[in-house]
Amino acid sequence: MAIVTNDWTAKIMGSVCTDGGDAIKPPTGHVFIGFTVLAAATFDASGGLVAESATTYANTEDAAGDLADGSESSVEGSGGVEIDASNSFPAGITIYGRYTEIEVSG
Repeated sequence: MAIVTNDWTAKIMGSVCTDGGDAIKPPTGHVFIGFTVLAAATFDASGGLVAESATTYANTEDAAGDLADGSESSVEGSGGVEIDASNSFPAGITIYGRYTEIEVSG
């Protein structure tokens, strides 16, 4: 147990569910901070998983965490790869980050 000094949980607003088709986007000024894959899924190769910061969170737009060995920073590491249509995510996995768009391949 911990003492919460910055009650971020009070700022969580709503939920959404999709079974593919159209992209889902949070309201202006908000992001998805986590989502659970309910059935095995892949994301559209472009615009499928768009991170607020493409170099910080795994996404389909850029290879997050892809700095050269020895050049890592406090927010970006090395060896990251871009998520593409060949990456399948199993049911039950939860992905955390700060996402502005999620589109599951149909």
